[in-house]
Amino acid sequence: MTTLSIGRGPGRAGIYARAFWGLMLRDARVLAREFIPFLLRTIMNPLLFTFVFTYVFPKIGAGITPGGATGVSFATVIAPGLVAVAIFFQGIAAVALPLATELGGTREIEDRVMAPLPVGMVALEKVVWSSFQSIIAAAAVLPMVLLVSAEPVSVSVASWPMLIATVLLAALVAGYLGLVIGTVVKPKQIGLIFSLVVVPVTFLGCTYYPWAQLGSIRWLQIFTLINPLVYVSEGLRTALTPAIPHMPVGAVIVALVIQVAGFGALGTWLFMRRVID
Repeated sequence: MTTLSIGRGPGRAGIYARAFWGLMLRDARVLAREFIPFLLRTIMNPLLFTFVFTYVFPKIGAGITPGGATGVSFATVIAPGLVAVAIFFQGIAAVALPLATELGGTREIEDRVMAPLPVGMVALEKVVWSSFQSIIAAAAVLPMVLLVSAEPVSVSVASWPMLIATVLLAALVAGYLGLVIGTVVKPKQIGLIFSLVVVPVTFLGCTYYPWAQLGSIRWLQIFTLINPLVYVSEGLRTALTPAIPHMPVGAVIVALVIQVAGFGALGTWLFMRRVID
């Protein structure tokens, strides 16, 4: 008597994992084709700001003298902030811009949701992929600041756990915020939204000054606490430039975790409602 042995196929978790990885590979191929535009988009603004304020100004005798820490150059103050900006806006753009197109006229999102994945996991894949791009952006911007500046830049990793936690949480916050923007804003308005968001969020995100120095403008110091970029900048200052006044570690981590949970829940709900409808 012959017995046929029928192997069991992959379970649901295995199917989900393969489909998730397939979407990641698809996005990786797109990024590989457009890597130069991606790199230029990532470093152009930080490069120009670094060049003007930390190279041109010192060379012409018009350097900015920071307060709050003796013997610290302005380049040292802004280095964590520029990394924060690169993480934040690369993460937002990597989700919001493609998503606005996919939900618009092309309806490319229908191809993605046909993958054997729950709709919520399709949204998660977008955020995970954008987080990967945010980490690349951070790795590209920091060496640029160190190389371009005419002033000494005192940056060193004082706490690897804090650096890793801040970068990962910031990347997730940016990705989920991009998910919110991409599902709410119409494709024709996405450029306008970025114009309206980038400038105030950047200049009020403690990118170019520590949050503690706003103590002399108390109302503004409190107002900036609604800005997610503040906690990214301050977290990176804690990890990279501990000599500069910064927020307590606990406050930064708790705020970023709350933002990941809040934007994550809102962005996923909006994405599912938009796609299913």
